[in-house]
Amino acid sequence: MSQIKGLPGVDPVLAKDGRVLVRLSELLRFGPGGRLLARVSLPETSAPVLGAAGRDAGHRLLWQLDFEGRAAGNHGDLYENRDRGHSRLPAEAHPQLTHVAYDDEARKLGFDYGLAGPVTFAVPLIGNSSTALKHGPLWRSLPRMALTHDNGPLFLYQNYLAGQMHVYPEHQDHDPDHGDLIPANTPYFLISQGSSGSDQPHLEALAMIFAAFQPETKAFLHQNQLLAPTVQMVFRRSLTSVRSRAAYLTGLAHPSVIPKDQINLMRMVQLANALTPETVPPMVRLAVLSEDDAVEGVNYFGEGLSERLFDTPTAIARLWRSHAYRRSMVVSVEATRDSNGRALDFVWRVLRGDPARTRIEPLDTRGLRARITVDWQLPRPVPGRPDILSNRVDVGVFARIGAQDSAPGLISILLPQHETRRYGLGPDGDMRIESLDRRVPQGGYADPVLFPQADWRDEYRYDAAGALKGWDRAASGETMRFDAVGQKITEAGAMSIRHMIERPSDAAPRIVMRTGPGDAGE
Repeated sequence: MSQIKGLPGVDPVLAKDGRVLVRLSELLRFGPGGRLLARVSLPETSAPVLGAAGRDAGHRLLWQLDFEGRAAGNHGDLYENRDRGHSRLPAEAHPQLTHVAYDDEARKLGFDYGLAGPVTFAVPLIGNSSTALKHGPLWRSLPRMALTHDNGPLFLYQNYLAGQMHVYPEHQDHDPDHGDLIPANTPYFLISQGSSGSDQPHLEALAMIFAAFQPETKAFLHQNQLLAPTVQMVFRRSLTSVRSRAAYLTGLAHPSVIPKDQINLMRMVQLANALTPETVPPMVRLAVLSEDDAVEGVNYFGEGLSERLFDTPTAIARLWRSHAYRRSMVVSVEATRDSNGRALDFVWRVLRGDPARTRIEPLDTRGLRARITVDWQLPRPVPGRPDILSNRVDVGVFARIGAQDSAPGLISILLPQHETRRYGLGPDGDMRIESLDRRVPQGGYADPVLFPQADWRDEYRYDAAGALKGWDRAASGETMRFDAVGQKITEAGAMSIRHMIERPSDAAPRIVMRTGPGDAGE
């Protein structure tokens, strides 16, 4: 990689004997979020593309392609284990991979452990961390941690552009007990079904896809920041249950979590090797042009909260906090560009959610813009997993090039699965909120990072014309009355109420009502 403009020149670290040591003193700071860049030099070796244990049909095909010079192999690819050997890809399985190690100073800072974040690399990389936050009120898998952390989505997107793919287990975030707790669908990583060690088949698949690209195709992908998007397309288009182009445009090909029995190495190697620089699809780039607004203290409660989880160029995520029955947004893909300068057409699909309550309206003939309208809806089974429920709506946007469809740009809307809402028809024929219970039911679960505890139930009041008059709130054994702008009605008159978030160190965050800066709350 050439020297990055504006940064002092530092010689790349030379890999030796299949290993490269990352020293904290040799890292460069660059880009948004204060990331650290490791520049490495990876000399080509005479190591074989696979170890002797690889006997699957996909392995045999990769052996043949490599022997014929039609596959790039893993020369120049890094492997990063981020669980300190707990679930490490065996070095003998893919001898051409160069394994990343960190010096003592970087290890003391935790740069080698957990989520990929502090350090990024100037060459392609696959990695994994078979870890999770297992204890305390904020327990979660690494993917859920990344998507609910302030800089998490930004770092994931930067890794995606750099051609870096990591695998993380879902560890209790995608199971029958609580359903699918992953708050947004993104193309930025792969999530395996299960816990420690469940990531190994996915790592194997990534190593083989990286190796199976033709040399000129792989160089083109990395140069144009299309390696990770193309790997995602190949991986998902080749899943065992995805047997057609039409199936690839459904939620079956784009689940949050992928079980190992869906991985088909033969199909992945075939598709990756068939791609040429002329047939590679682009990366879809998204932008929200407009969307419905919600007012804190009236439509939802919790100062500092919003309905925006994150916006990145290939994945957008929203949280449904408002009591509104319907929400709408207009999304554009006009910033998407094909590296070969071809005109693009786009296909928009509901990948998850109730199709009767999730509507997509293209706003031009090429599908460059579309209005997405979602009505309040109940949980539905995850595509292909009837035992796991999901409260998330996913919309995918695919760019089409000849016989290939791109990895989708993804728009996700997460509904609060713990709330009990009742809607009814107003005099104008539109649905309106009648009651909303924000308390988590016994045995239920709400992600406390996204939905701080709110222990009350609201009953809404309307006048004869259907205009909102306010709501009655049952909380802690008493009933409070609020007007339509969120003021508490008292004998002394209307009183402004603030909904503050308390974040105790040993418990889940919760929302408390306060009447002023010095009030202890109600």
